Amino acid sequence: MGIKEKGLEELLLEEETVKQNEIVLFNDDVNTFDHVISTLIDVCDHTPEQAEQCSLIVHYNGKCTVKTGEYSYLKPRCSKLLQAGLSAEII
Repeated sequence: MGIKEKGLEELLLEEETVKQNEIVLFNDDVNTFDHVISTLIDVCDHTPEQAEQCSLIVHYNGKCTVKTGEYSYLKPRCSKLLQAGLSAEII
């Protein structure tokens, strides 16, 4: 195995060890599409198109992953979604 291949293998192993969590947004009968979309844009840095697609996925499938990353990165964002009245959790 060459040096380049070994370095790539180590990088891949390192990427696998970083725990990626997800914020999952759940459907409810309270919030409007506009509120969900604007909240996703503000809190999760979604583009308008991305936020609209997520809102439709939530509506039709009951839930959607709206952000991934390390727990410490997701926790404040999930809290803001909850404060805005949305149903979300980190998994």
